[in-house]
Amino acid sequence: MAVIDISELRARLAAGATVAGLDLGTKTIGVAVSDPGLSFAHPRPVITRRKFTLDAQALLAALEKEKAGAVVIGLPVNMDGSEGPRAQATRAFVRNIEKMTDLPFVYWDERLSTVAAERALLAMDVSRKKREARIDSAAAAFILQGALDRLRALGS
Repeated sequence: MAVIDISELRARLAAGATVAGLDLGTKTIGVAVSDPGLSFAHPRPVITRRKFTLDAQALLAALEKEKAGAVVIGLPVNMDGSEGPRAQATRAFVRNIEKMTDLPFVYWDERLSTVAAERALLAMDVSRKKREARIDSAAAAFILQGALDRLRALGS
């Protein structure tokens, strides 16, 4: 469909739809989904990346299963606000996948989301091995929760 601003998101959602959050990594795609009330982000299993077509099919199937009406995707900008190769790769991923779906996409600044997710998992005393398996979905939940909090602040 299109890339939209966070302020347009609620108007684009059908009643009862959820919002998905993505943390696009080189090896996995972290996934989180909101509740229908758009209050809380819940981590879901990661999608292991292989080829774009397979990744897109797996992702779109997961989004359909979760009744997602929109996708918030973390944009990995540098600490100085500039965009490097990872941000360009994320934008390219969205350009390619938006041709395959009507879902709107929202870019969300993901600076320090992985760090915050790692700290949260450490605080919960999750072992190193389990942290590695959960970090991308935890980061996706952190990204999505930030967007949901912004939606609430906008009052839309």
